[in-house]
Amino acid sequence: MDSPRPDIAALFATMKAGNDARRRRFGLAERRAALDRLADVVRRNEAAIVAALQADLGRPEAEAVLMDYLNILQEIGHARRRLRAWMKPRRVWPTLATFGASARIEPQPRGTCLIIAPWNLPFHLALGPLASCLAAGNAAIVKPSELTPASSTLIARMIAECFPPDLVAVVEGDKAEAEALLALPFDHIFFTGSPAVGRIVMAAAAKTLASVTLELGGKSPVIVGPGANLKQAADWITFGKFLNAGQNCISPDHLYVHASVKDAFLEVLRERIARAYGGGEASPHLTRIVSPSHAARLSALIADGLAKGAVPLLAAGQSGQAVGPHLVEGTTPDMRLSQEEIFGPILPVLAYDRIDEVIEAINAQDKPLALYIFDRDHTRVEEITRRTTSGAVGVNLTLVHYTHLNLPFGGVNTSGIGAAHGQAGFRAFSHERAVMRNRFLLLPLIFPPYSPRVMRLIDLIKRVLG
Repeated sequence: MDSPRPDIAALFATMKAGNDARRRRFGLAERRAALDRLADVVRRNEAAIVAALQADLGRPEAEAVLMDYLNILQEIGHARRRLRAWMKPRRVWPTLATFGASARIEPQPRGTCLIIAPWNLPFHLALGPLASCLAAGNAAIVKPSELTPASSTLIARMIAECFPPDLVAVVEGDKAEAEALLALPFDHIFFTGSPAVGRIVMAAAAKTLASVTLELGGKSPVIVGPGANLKQAADWITFGKFLNAGQNCISPDHLYVHASVKDAFLEVLRERIARAYGGGEASPHLTRIVSPSHAARLSALIADGLAKGAVPLLAAGQSGQAVGPHLVEGTTPDMRLSQEEIFGPILPVLAYDRIDEVIEAINAQDKPLALYIFDRDHTRVEEITRRTTSGAVGVNLTLVHYTHLNLPFGGVNTSGIGAAHGQAGFRAFSHERAVMRNRFLLLPLIFPPYSPRVMRLIDLIKRVLG
């Protein structure tokens, strides 16, 4: 990896030098004030945020407000209200072996942190983790994505307005800047992006033994069971799959539908998609794909599938970066649609007869970030949940578990390491330090030399504790 750039290295050194002062002076009041400044700059720039997302992603105003603007403010407000309780040391009971000592766990700031944000939710996935970082008492360098330049520029301006550069700074740029940052010995790295880049980030962190939180992705399946409410399932799958044009790490990637309800469900699903996105790729309610290369990749996925025998059930068209909703049936394991995270408005449909087939297929793949189940049979839902592993499970819903700030959000192995949001985010940016104080520990009674009396005491301890 290249040596750190002098300007980035100097910024990092200034921030790192302030770690001790922050541990002494960045208490509850100061952290709340920092969160207030962040919330204030977000509120003052609501129109600018909407405009930047329109410029970068063609995102409808409703999605810009719901997905980025409000999510950030909810994250900040939740942390501010609960910060006193989160910061409070937690007393723990002694064990038999430590009777006579008091002990507590105290959350300590990790220090200087790096937040690498993606392009799909450029504001929330930069400023949401920053809220957790500040709540935990840290300094941070934020690296927005170069694929959303209007958003990146606005984030840099907003941060410069409300924070000194030794507390929070933004480094804009592309791969070169990201590599320069990753060469530095940060105390913690928070990365949101693809599993492939997550491996690069983790390898870089290993060189300095920095702790990491990796919010990745994967092929999140959705199951429509024989007992599903078909209208409910169609509503939520349309919402979950095509919000942000499917460019979400927890979007349903592919659909398993029971053969007994497949035809009826597809009819309801197509009608619901048409009602939401009439006009296909020209719909004003549909976000566009982030770049020409990403749009070309989606075209190639469809072409590869059709060439190998997949059947289009709905093809709403494509014009440049505007890609309409697509449903595809008959996908096979050799198709790219089956192998790659789709991250776009294409939904493969697979019919099944036995739930064991679906569970085996899910367990044969990497562990997904989310698993969605639509069924009114509680026993069947519990069986699927018990026999699979995923970052989260949504029952008769999609996506909204992401907004539940009392739930941790994170993946498993290739879909992520660690968790974020709410207290989970605070803990991600904190070191939970053990503090133990001797009051009347009896351990000195068995200090050497190991006389016969000491050995009798050890024998007694062995009988009690062993």
